[in-house]
Amino acid sequence: MRKLVVAIDGPAGAGKSTVAQMAAKELGFTYIDTGAMYRAVAWKSLQQGKTVTDDLINDVVKDIDIVLDYKEGKTKVFVDGTEVTAAIRTPEVTGIVSQVAALGPVRERLTDLQRKMATQGSVIMDGRDIATNVLPNADIKIFLTASIEERADRRYKEMKAKGYDVDLKKLQEEIAARDKADSEREISPLVQAEDAELLDTSDMSIEEVVKAILDRCR
Repeated sequence: MRKLVVAIDGPAGAGKSTVAQMAAKELGFTYIDTGAMYRAVAWKSLQQGKTVTDDLINDVVKDIDIVLDYKEGKTKVFVDGTEVTAAIRTPEVTGIVSQVAALGPVRERLTDLQRKMATQGSVIMDGRDIATNVLPNADIKIFLTASIEERADRRYKEMKAKGYDVDLKKLQEEIAARDKADSEREISPLVQAEDAELLDTSDMSIEEVVKAILDRCR
């Protein structure tokens, strides 16, 4: 197979990371989790022990070192040499990641890093603005979505399995709010690229979604 660049966009909780990671492993591609990079900035901002303001976040992103170590179908995330793979998935990080992602200096720095990562070979990259901004010339563009109810239910089960005490209705409200914030932000809002294929996964299993992505790549 020739070198391919695959861009997968979609709202929070659509399952992008899970299926992109599985598809990349099957194809032997490198998987780049851009959401993890924004979460890494959010995590480091919370570690400062101060109120998280836009100015604080912009200061943090200036010299942050983010490494995505993708091996055998799994990604480990490191910030300044410390592994934060699990730490960036906490509710606290989730609560501020939209604020982080809306900031121009943050997007500029991380977009530059993401574009450099995409030159290393065949890649699958997922996020909010991959097809529209980061990799507009990607060979394959997919917009992955699902209903708010389905996305909340998936997140609920995921968080419960990790031992977090979560409320399903509150998760639905948080996802709806995050959709609104991501879609209405001034810089690189969440939007389906004109040439991207819409894939609604509300009634699909993980395996079915992965197969759909593999079929398009092959």
